Amino acid sequence: MLTKYGTNNIIIMITFGIILIIAGIFIHKIWLTSILEILGAVLILFTLWFFRDPERKIPEYAINDHSIVLSPADGKIVEIVEENEQVYLNEKCIRISIFLSPLDVHVNRSPLTGKIEYFRYHPGDYLVAYHPKSSSKNEQTHIGIVNEIGKVFFKQIVGILARRLVWDIKEGDSLIVGQRFGMMKFGSRMDISVRTNSEIKVKVGDKVIAGISQIAKLK
Repeated sequence: MLTKYGTNNIIIMITFGIILIIAGIFIHKIWLTSILEILGAVLILFTLWFFRDPERKIPEYAINDHSIVLSPADGKIVEIVEENEQVYLNEKCIRISIFLSPLDVHVNRSPLTGKIEYFRYHPGDYLVAYHPKSSSKNEQTHIGIVNEIGKVFFKQIVGILARRLVWDIKEGDSLIVGQRFGMMKFGSRMDISVRTNSEIKVKVGDKVIAGISQIAKLK
């Protein structure tokens, strides 16, 4: 299944790939025909791979327990640090950062069941997504979710290749843990901040899957 968040990109990229293949057919130089057809095929295959949106079975324990925080993105844990979060939690917290390579699924899912209490979009720079300063300087959205157990603050952050964030949520919306809410395109980063008394379930270097992997438990 392909994601609805990338429809325009999918149409453009696949169309361009087909044009390359067709152009190769009408060129009477074998080496150039081969290059164009290979480029067209690679572009089409990359598009289908990058914009894939696999169905996932959200763990029952996370649906039933509103203290469970699941990963909002596929990728690798690159940083777990304590810091003062002054946007939403407004206190010392633990930030967990996930780096997404272009090969990861880029559709994002809600880390928590709850209500969106805070949402802001911030334009910015395009540092490589694994750069520590990308968390504060790059183009990003800020999202705060609250439920009867606690709060979670997280950010969609674009990288050096990405130039667009996509979301279909707003303040006041209710989300279920693991629910799709948007996408980060072409290499990105996701930061999740929880209070310091939360139980962290991952470590740096771990691979996580959106809507499947538990990353924390709120207290």
